[in-house]
Amino acid sequence: MAHFEIKNLSFSYPTAGGRKALDNINLTIERGQYVTFCGRSGCGKTTLLRQLKSALTPHGKRTGEILFDGTLIGNVGLREQSARIGYVMQDPDNQIVTDKVWHELAFGLESLGVDQKTIRLRVAEMASYFGIQGWFHKKVTELSGGQKQLLNLASIMAMQPDVLILDEPTSQLDPIAASDFLNTVRKINRELRTTVLITEHRLEDIFHASDRVVVMEDGKVLTADGPRQVGAFLKEKDSPIFAAMPSPVQIYFAVMNTNGDILKKQSEKDEASKKGFEESEGTEGNSGMAYADGCPLTVREGAAWLDTLFEGKKLEKTVIEDADPALADPEDIEDPAVFVKETWFRYEKDTPDVLKGVVLRVPKKTLFAVVGGNGTGKSTLLKTICNTCKPYRGKVLIDGKPVGKYKDSELFRHNLALLPQDPKSLFVKKTVREELLEMLEKGESESRIDEIAALCEITPLLSQHPYDLSGGEQQRAALAKVLLTDPKILLLDEPTKGIDSFFKQQFAAILQKLKERGVTIIMVSHDVEFCAKYADLVSMFFDGSVVTTNTPNQFFSRNSFYTTAANRMSRHVFENAVNNEDVIKLCKENL
Repeated sequence: MAHFEIKNLSFSYPTAGGRKALDNINLTIERGQYVTFCGRSGCGKTTLLRQLKSALTPHGKRTGEILFDGTLIGNVGLREQSARIGYVMQDPDNQIVTDKVWHELAFGLESLGVDQKTIRLRVAEMASYFGIQGWFHKKVTELSGGQKQLLNLASIMAMQPDVLILDEPTSQLDPIAASDFLNTVRKINRELRTTVLITEHRLEDIFHASDRVVVMEDGKVLTADGPRQVGAFLKEKDSPIFAAMPSPVQIYFAVMNTNGDILKKQSEKDEASKKGFEESEGTEGNSGMAYADGCPLTVREGAAWLDTLFEGKKLEKTVIEDADPALADPEDIEDPAVFVKETWFRYEKDTPDVLKGVVLRVPKKTLFAVVGGNGTGKSTLLKTICNTCKPYRGKVLIDGKPVGKYKDSELFRHNLALLPQDPKSLFVKKTVREELLEMLEKGESESRIDEIAALCEITPLLSQHPYDLSGGEQQRAALAKVLLTDPKILLLDEPTKGIDSFFKQQFAAILQKLKERGVTIIMVSHDVEFCAKYADLVSMFFDGSVVTTNTPNQFFSRNSFYTTAANRMSRHVFENAVNNEDVIKLCKENL
């Protein structure tokens, strides 16, 4: 019997003017499957998953049926749903309800009325399984974003659910923490046979592990199939969602479709390798393996494919020329837009320093990216630049003038703007249009709102309440609000969080236009793929200070883990290819 059967499901929000968020969905989820939902922001992924647990179902008009183990979901009691269907939200702070780690682990079981002896056993087991022992007695406020999300997962798994639903659970995690978290989810699926339903924009770590991938578009299911078949389908249809596919998939099709002879040669090799190859469950691939249904899915498979592609061939070119090597040495930057000079900061007098002698020079008209793990002080750095956090030693210069000497009205109008990590903190009105109207100066034309709304692709959302938008839509609405201040320096804290790959391309074009207009952009981000492709300079932030600054090619090609999938896949062949376009270009030049 299927775990979930979704039949002719349609749903529309009350304020959507009749537009369907879900349109005639038909889907079956088998017990023990790992199912990934992907698609552009606002396509209906979160709305669909929330229909699968009655307590989380949004208000609106719904038609069709959802069966859980053969019973209509509305006839399954809320207590049974709480015990059997676990849900991990996008923002970990929205789900934590107690003050201590140990109490959070026990809270769900207490709510279900489980006896104390069982609670102690389950809490001990989950703390051991998830490696929480070291911070078991801590306050939840002391945890990093990655620890909070792991705590949410452990708290739900303590109830031993049959189904685990995760809504973009890694959107606020750094790449290493995100990879660890998703590996844990995969382990739960494999070892406990827990059915996993997950939505995610970053597919590198989960695409290959999926039994099925469900692609959604405009509230409909575009396709639901195995990962290799989905990659081929999206490429054949020339779908914009193909931009979300993992790097090995994108690189494979870009290279193999350029030349029919190459494709034929590779197909012959694949057929020959197929005969002796049997893929075992849970493996990522086999060096030299064939791809029976097409493209490689993982870094390991992608590297093996490159080996076969260039077998017996001497490579003529293995290096990508740096776009602007003159930027590589920050000491040579004269007249920086922002100069953070030996800055120290702590939140309270008796607490440890968060910033420890930070030195940062940001050239004018550049996109300057700052990467690093959760809790290292990146967001605090942005708050210090805009004078929200005042350092007790050192200084911050904006266009050569100490930030403390600017009046707030002068600093935050046409000089500097900050897009915070949580876009909801900017929303105070009932509609998106009202939010944007608030930012207009006296006498300024409302046509600017339509212009910015079109730029950020939120025109259809102007009449909606900001809190009714998806995470990616909220991010775009917040960006529009910030851009209306027309800043010279734009500070962005995790701006690509919750944004689909298609809009990331649009977002990069927006940033390029801003640079051409003279805007300097400082971006804190966990999105190494975006930074590698679009940043002019990248800094690594660790333990409260800047460790190194370099151009993306130099920065990411020297790292083993804090780098892109394209670089890890190709570094044994090419020296400094760090994004898909680099690898594709070098492959074509050598073929």
